[in-house]
Order: sequence, then C-alpha cells, then structure tokens
Amino acid sequence: MNKLVSSFTAAPLPQGAVARVSLAAPVARLVLRARGDLAALNAALGVTLPSVVGHRAGAGEIEVLCLGPDEWMLHLPPGQVGAVSASCAALMGSHPHSLVDVSGREVTLEIDGPRAAELLTLGCARDVEAIPVGQGRRTAFDNVTVILWRDGPAAFRLDVWNSFAPHVAGLLETGCRELAAEAA
Repeated sequence: MNKLVSSFTAAPLPQGAVARVSLAAPVARLVLRARGDLAALNAALGVTLPSVVGHRAGAGEIEVLCLGPDEWMLHLPPGQVGAVSASCAALMGSHPHSLVDVSGREVTLEIDGPRAAELLTLGCARDVEAIPVGQGRRTAFDNVTVILWRDGPAAFRLDVWNSFAPHVAGLLETGCRELAAEAA
C-alpha cells in the first residue's frame, strides 16, 4: 500500500532489526551546471566541487555530489539558499552557469541497518555494495530516477521526487517486512 506524501513524518517509516527507513529533515537542494575553470564558483560556494562523477565534497553545512561532468547536487540548510544564489549570480558575467533551486521537488529517505544495502537491491539494479562510503550515484529505483548517497557501511540516503516517494516508500516497506520475515 502506498503512503501519501503528506502523511510522511520525520519519524521512522518501516523499522526493524535488519533495516530502517525514515524521512530525513528537509534540506535545500540546488542543481548546479557549469563548465571550464571552476575556481570562482568554488570560492563563491565555499567548497571545492568534486570533478569525478560520484564523488562528494563538503564544507560547513554544504554537501555536494558530482552527478555528471558538469553537474552537481548541493544540499544545504534552507536559510543559506539566498546567500549561495547571490554569490553565484555575481559570477554570471564572467562564468556562465545554471543554479536551480529544486528544494520542493524531492524528499530524502534515510535507509540504515545491517541489511540496508540488501534492502536497496529490491528496486536498484546497481551493485549498491560497490559504491564506496562517502560517494553517491544517480541511479534508478524501480524505474524511478533517484540519487543514492552512501553515508556509511550500512547507511544510505535516497533522494526521490515527491511524486514518486509513496511508491518508493511502499516498496521499501515491503522489503523491510520480507527481510524481517526471513530473519525470524
């Protein structure tokens, strides 16, 4: 059974001994597209943009994941969006780029527990175990485009569009029940 997005709370969704799913606190999300020398953008953001797809970087409360050769997803506190946007806008004349606020588009599901990686294989054809801790990937979960962040050996975040969140949460809930039944 699917859940309505409006029914999500920060409390755990499916929770068991082998895997837990919860809704992460809201963050601001900015998608940055840029090419060429990124030194000025790095200075404006206060973080060095990683140049290898899948690599992450962070400084203070800003976290960045490289999604492509010229694309990054930034997570930051909502109160910092204006300052970051203004810093980058000041560079537009000398370094054309695109910075789009997509904060309202997605939610983040946190998945952790000893079998969290196995739970993610329910909908993700990618070898989740092969993603190094501290990296991330844009991938698909049951044909839904998601961004998968690996925070620890058994800790992941899954950014999913609001419109697909009930479907993904429902699949993860089913998977948690299956793993729990298997462990019993």
